[in-house]
Amino acid sequence: MIKKTLYIVRHGQTELNRQGIVQGRGMDTDLNDEGRRQAGLFFEAYKAVPFDKIYISALKRTQQSIQPFIDQGIPYQKLSGLDELAWGIHEGQPSTTENKAAFLQIMRDWLDGRLDSKFEGGESPNEVAIRQREALGVIMSHPEEDTVLICMHGRAMRLLLCILTDHPLTAMDTFPHQNLVLYKVIYDGEKFEIADFNNAEHLK
Repeated sequence: MIKKTLYIVRHGQTELNRQGIVQGRGMDTDLNDEGRRQAGLFFEAYKAVPFDKIYISALKRTQQSIQPFIDQGIPYQKLSGLDELAWGIHEGQPSTTENKAAFLQIMRDWLDGRLDSKFEGGESPNEVAIRQREALGVIMSHPEEDTVLICMHGRAMRLLLCILTDHPLTAMDTFPHQNLVLYKVIYDGEKFEIADFNNAEHLK
């Protein structure tokens, strides 16, 4: 029977995060100084955990967030299924009254169960869930990897936590997050359970 412990973190802060600019899958940004500081704090707190494998998205901000673990020689794999949801035409755009209204509307759609709603050029939660299930299939297909570190993105992480805990995707907002916050999820061979919820102790 496969048992697994997943340490799932969101990437550290980028300059666009700091400025409140939408990133998404189409923006391959670097961590800023604060993001690198967060990455260092996370490493200090969790460097003793015997990670067997690291999974990251195809976007460099996830690799930069856990690079110290990679430098220790822990093998890692990029899975584009872990990429952030694509916000389409809104990516890289500063916050305005118009796009705030657009975001409020799409969030309302999603919470109301209209999970195929998406921005022009973007992705819907249902589309992200398809690629996440594929990525999860890869991660779960390695019984020899007991303890796994996953670094991904805010909105994508919320959707993945819904999938893991068997919640509908409409429950995505019940999983708060900030930069480099941790969700520890344990798989007992039958189901996933959150053992550590939105843990930011290491950042204090």
